[in-house]
Amino acid sequence: MEHTTDIDEQSLINRINAYICSGDRKSAAAEYAVLVKRYSPQVFGFISKMTDSQDDVKDLAQNTFIKAFNNLPKFEGRATFATWVCRIAYNNAINLLKSRKRFFVNIDNTDIPDDDPNDDDFSTGDEMRIQQLEAAIDLLPPDDQMILHLYYYEDKPLKEIAFIMDADNNALRVRLHRIRRRLFGMITAK
Repeated sequence: MEHTTDIDEQSLINRINAYICSGDRKSAAAEYAVLVKRYSPQVFGFISKMTDSQDDVKDLAQNTFIKAFNNLPKFEGRATFATWVCRIAYNNAINLLKSRKRFFVNIDNTDIPDDDPNDDDFSTGDEMRIQQLEAAIDLLPPDDQMILHLYYYEDKPLKEIAFIMDADNNALRVRLHRIRRRLFGMITAK
């Protein structure tokens, strides 16, 4: 018998789905625990970027994995399980923030000058510049912070980020560009 930690993701998902279809939810849950253990750090980190409350992070992560388990038979494999579960986490977090009436500022239609920022200004390594950048990022709406986090810190391709955020790939590319320009404007204005 192979150890569940050694088998590939799709084989494990297929086995869990087989247990679910046969009505053996206990065995399915035991196998699913492997996926939870494998992806918990990523999901917790992902959600932590959207809320500062550790209680909310724990609740959202638990709800995310429960929702993913209940919907695992619907998992089509168009993205990796990690990307799919992050999309569920993202939707759960957004729903929580909206329910608390936390409003997001949409900067997609904000008037931004057409000249491109000089990328060298962001890569000087100057500690003060880094602090300014971090402070400016903290002022962005959670959605924009998440885009930056996924793109720059987790090195996710735009296609995966678009899937997670349920956005058009080209629109996300433009939005990322606008976020960078906005950050540049915020930093150079200081």
